[in-house]
Amino acid sequence: MSRYATIIASGMYLPPIERTNDSMREKFGEPVDKFEASTGIKTRWYAPDDWATSDLAVEAARAALQEAGLQPTDLDLILLGTDSPDYITPATSVVVQHKLGAVNAGTFDIGCACASFPTGLNTAAGLIQVNPHIKYVLVIGAYMMHKLSDWKNDLISFFYGDGAGAAILTASDKPGFVSSTFFADGSYHKHWGIYSGGTYEPATPESVQAGRTQVRFVTPFPAEVNNEGWPARMRELARNGNFDLNEVDMALYTQVRLNSIRIVQETLGLPIEKAHWVMDKWGYTGSACIPMAFDDARKQGKIKSGDLVTFVGSGVGYNQAGSAFVMP
Repeated sequence: MSRYATIIASGMYLPPIERTNDSMREKFGEPVDKFEASTGIKTRWYAPDDWATSDLAVEAARAALQEAGLQPTDLDLILLGTDSPDYITPATSVVVQHKLGAVNAGTFDIGCACASFPTGLNTAAGLIQVNPHIKYVLVIGAYMMHKLSDWKNDLISFFYGDGAGAAILTASDKPGFVSSTFFADGSYHKHWGIYSGGTYEPATPESVQAGRTQVRFVTPFPAEVNNEGWPARMRELARNGNFDLNEVDMALYTQVRLNSIRIVQETLGLPIEKAHWVMDKWGYTGSACIPMAFDDARKQGKIKSGDLVTFVGSGVGYNQAGSAFVMP
């Protein structure tokens, strides 16, 4: 009997502290209007100061487990995608495992920024399909970049919103996972990131004082990275999965600019109604944005049983990844 991987539940968590564009205009003025027009972002939400990324991840995981009717002890594996980890080491996924009480689960982190969730879906699907002892895998995307930024003084903090999203995969005798794709271009690795605190430049009093241990937007990415990269990943998913793009019922992309989603859908000949976005109400939630958009679309009834759903993410570095699933 064939063994497939399928998504059986999802969940998300949005923290309670709102930071609106109006509040940012008081500090930054007219540039906020320009960012709002190009991105569609109108507000974002922050976690309390004493929270870490793992706390967001645990809340999203609990929501997914509740929908699935499972206990944390049912999980065999936890994959956590984030580029705002609790620590450089150990992995944030082990903290989530402990806080969640998933004592039977192994864990590992995925560090592909906004490409982490589709990477996690692909990884989980492959592990399920070839390992009969693995039954339930939790894939989480979590983001708390505002805490690693100079959010009170840096205009780029316009983008950062905190949040987490999760999905649970299991084995099935019916097709769920359809195809995957991966791409990277490391020549962009110094465009946007946190550049002090690792082995390249260990943190020093001087680097902390200079702000190099905080996230910095150094050089803009060409628009083609997403506007041409996402259609390329979508076409690869279709080719690898032997389906036509017109068969896609819902296309989910990194939630950073609504204009990019419109351009990509038009490029692919897909109606904008076959996309979903959440950046307008939650901001850019990085590693968490795709699972949050997925859960929101499901809860709104935009994704139904039998639908073909694609996930395409693009993260700093840069990484891109795509995943395609048929919903059970």
